[in-house]
Amino acid sequence: MRERRTRTRSRRQRPAAAPAAPKRGAAPPQRLRIGCGADAHALRPGRRLVLGGVEIPHTRGLAGHSDADVLSHAVCDALLGALGLPDMGTRFPAGDPAYLGRSSLWFLEEVMRDVRTRGFEIVNVDAIVLAEAPRLQPHIEAMRAALAGALGAPGGRVSVKAKRLEGLGAVGRQEGIMAQAVVLLAGAGA
Repeated sequence: MRERRTRTRSRRQRPAAAPAAPKRGAAPPQRLRIGCGADAHALRPGRRLVLGGVEIPHTRGLAGHSDADVLSHAVCDALLGALGLPDMGTRFPAGDPAYLGRSSLWFLEEVMRDVRTRGFEIVNVDAIVLAEAPRLQPHIEAMRAALAGALGAPGGRVSVKAKRLEGLGAVGRQEGIMAQAVVLLAGAGA
C-alpha cells in the first residue's frame, strides 16, 4: 500500500503594505541638502592674495570687489545652493559699496546665519583650490581652520585641498585662481 503524504501548506503572510509614495514635487522625508559652488578670479598686481580667509604671500592677488577670496566664495555658493537660494553675486552684488574690500569670511558668517535660521547644520565641506602658483600646501591647515571658524563648524568637518593644473588653461598659465566646493547640510531630525 502506498503511503499518502499529506502536504501542509504554510500560510504565507502578506507583506506589510508599503508606505505611500510621496506626491510628485513633495520634499523628501529626510532633511539632507547638498550644494555645489565654484568661483574664479583673475590675478592682478597690487592686490593681496586671500584664500580661505588667509593672506598668502604672492606677487599678485585676485581682482574683485571684496577681498576676492575664491575659496570662501565657492563655499558660500555651495551653502546657498544647498538652501535653494540665489548665488552669492545676487545676494551680495559686486557694485554695492557696502561690500567693497570686505573679508569673504564675513560673507560666510552671513550665509551661515541663513543656514541655521532654516534649521540646518554643516555635515561636511569639501573644497579644492586650483592654482598653478603660489604653492598652497603650507597654508592648507590655516585655510581649513579659518573656514571652520567662520562656519562655526568643527575643523574635522572642513576639508581643503590644492591642485595644480600643470600649465593647462587660464589657471595653468597663472592668469587666475579657481575654487570648487561641495557642502552637505543636515536639518534637525535628519
